[in-house]
Amino acid sequence: MKKLILLSFLAIAMVSCGSSRNVTKQKNIIGATTHTNKTVTPKKVNKIISYAKTFEGTRYKFGGTTKRGMDCSGLVYTSFKKEQIALPRVSRDMAKQGKRISLRNAEEGDLLFFQTNKSRRVINHVGLVVESRRGIVKFIHSTTSRGVIVSSLDENYWNNAFVEVRRII
Repeated sequence: MKKLILLSFLAIAMVSCGSSRNVTKQKNIIGATTHTNKTVTPKKVNKIISYAKTFEGTRYKFGGTTKRGMDCSGLVYTSFKKEQIALPRVSRDMAKQGKRISLRNAEEGDLLFFQTNKSRRVINHVGLVVESRRGIVKFIHSTTSRGVIVSSLDENYWNNAFVEVRRII
């Protein structure tokens, strides 16, 4: 029984945010759905990023949305919600929001989506761009191993897992 519980826990940890959206790896798409919010300002983007950064160091917890534990989609969901911007709770649904843009056009506040399980072609991770300068993109996200951290898209692991960027606001 203990082995079954341990295997179940490991399986949950391996899926990270638990998304199941089928994807193809493309950098651009024409005619993507656009979500507009006329009350968004650069100040609001900065507030979203600042709030997300308050969770740095928070441990990973599947389904978590608080300082006691946070998963990747919970971090993004909570940060946008604080500024009255509604997003779906899970990354597979977040990946259907906003407008798909080119990585070279990524800005602070955009969402990065990843496919970290190469045996399944699904988006299962999301991060929030906190810095984009001269082609260097840094993003905040929650990992199963290190909790909420800021990473760079230049890291091989994240660069290889990258699928798309979406602009929500």
